[in-house]
Amino acid sequence: MAICFQSQLNPKTSFQSSPKFIIPKTPFSLFQSTNNNNNLKCRLSLSSTTLTTTEPEAVYSSVKSFAPATVANLGPGFDFLGAAVDGLGDFVSLRVDPSVHPGEISISEITGTSVKLTTNPIFNCAGIAAISVMKMLGIRSVGLSMALHKGLPLGSGLGSSAASAAAAAVAVNELFGGKLSLRDLVLAGLESEAKVSGYHADNIAPAIMGGFILIGNYEPLELKRLMFPDNKELFFVLASPEFEAPTKKMRAALPLEIGMPHHVWNCSQAGALVAAILEGDVESLGKALSNDKIVEPKRAPLIPGMEGVKKAAIEAGAYGCTISGAGPTAVAVTDNKEKGREIGERMVQAFQNDGNLKAVAVVKELDRVGARLVSGVPR
Repeated sequence: MAICFQSQLNPKTSFQSSPKFIIPKTPFSLFQSTNNNNNLKCRLSLSSTTLTTTEPEAVYSSVKSFAPATVANLGPGFDFLGAAVDGLGDFVSLRVDPSVHPGEISISEITGTSVKLTTNPIFNCAGIAAISVMKMLGIRSVGLSMALHKGLPLGSGLGSSAASAAAAAVAVNELFGGKLSLRDLVLAGLESEAKVSGYHADNIAPAIMGGFILIGNYEPLELKRLMFPDNKELFFVLASPEFEAPTKKMRAALPLEIGMPHHVWNCSQAGALVAAILEGDVESLGKALSNDKIVEPKRAPLIPGMEGVKKAAIEAGAYGCTISGAGPTAVAVTDNKEKGREIGERMVQAFQNDGNLKAVAVVKELDRVGARLVSGVPR
């Protein structure tokens, strides 16, 4: 059935801005730490998540949560690197509802999109993540009702399904007092992603944790936050065309085998990308982001105008440009917001001239927080 996954992007869509205030989330100490609090290793696999022994009571009668957009892959980091983007994302409103059968959740409405999405929680990305968290918490005595507001266009390459899943997971957890760790929330979101767009955490992990995230392993899941320096400026220029790039189609275009030279090259560029993030070197970050020789060369021809868009972005002063996730959004990086606006204009123009596609562009910063509680009404 159709779920929060792949549809044609409408460039007239108004992106929903993220809230300006932040409520602290579950501390990183709930993860197994190897060397420091930025190195997170999930001790359990998705199928063996710890369940709470005692059902927690709801501390809120209703909550509202937010989760940001994400840029996955970042060029050479296919399926193991991702970043959260400030100012764009999805909202979930959740409440205890006596009319819903205890231990179950219903989706009352979905707004913010003209695409009809299923409200059956078993087949909806937000519903799947919410159910997973309810199982982890052992919720049996109350029913819940959820409303999802899509601030992100579907099928845009900005982690739309992950944002919905992350917001839902955080909402359920916070409603019951924030008992679960970030590890558990990522696993709940990953369960949703596995059913919706594939078993990959490069959207859901940064959507929940914020910042740049490196997935070191999937079984067991190992996550490492890459700390971009606070005193450095980084701006993502996101140009989204009116074009559908289904994830399944874009994945089917990838080679099953690669040669050793391309393997070595992409490994070196991924390493350079990680080093640039940690050093706050945006110029080197952009250079590495632009140098994927495995995935982008296969996907770019499937997005009309993408090669011209990348060329236009770099000529306009971007340090680098690539495809965001599976596309069709193109992402460029710069350290100057005004320059970012100029780059965005050139990218939109290139989509029109080279691909005959209408597009919109926005300039956004790194979201360092991830999914969070926006408001809550105590019981």
